[in-house]
Amino acid sequence: MGIRENTFYEGGPHIGDLIINILLGFTVICLPLTIGAVVRAIWLRYRITDRRISVTGGWMGRDRTDIVYGEIIKIVKMPRGIGLWGDIVVTLRDKSRLEMRAVPNFREAYDYMAEKVAAKTGKPIEAITSS
Repeated sequence: MGIRENTFYEGGPHIGDLIINILLGFTVICLPLTIGAVVRAIWLRYRITDRRISVTGGWMGRDRTDIVYGEIIKIVKMPRGIGLWGDIVVTLRDKSRLEMRAVPNFREAYDYMAEKVAAKTGKPIEAITSS
């Protein structure tokens, strides 16, 4: 019997990222961005729970990264797509970074993750999210 996790978000990147990049793909210059958006839409999946953050991606979704909240020292959010979706960058204790692109409801996800990190590390949220 496994440990129970409450899932906050489980799914792929925001569909708006794919739509905008497909529209931009009609120009030759933006074609690589369009291919990247299509690959993200097909194989990238996020799972944010009360215990960890899991990102499944890579070619055909074969790579998986799991991060527990106790390892996170900093979280940064960046809005994109008229504020409908955004990117979240999570910095770990060993200074490695995990970029989560085109996260739907990124503000709520950011607040949820910052709250969980603050609870695990005992630091205030401002210390986790400041530059």
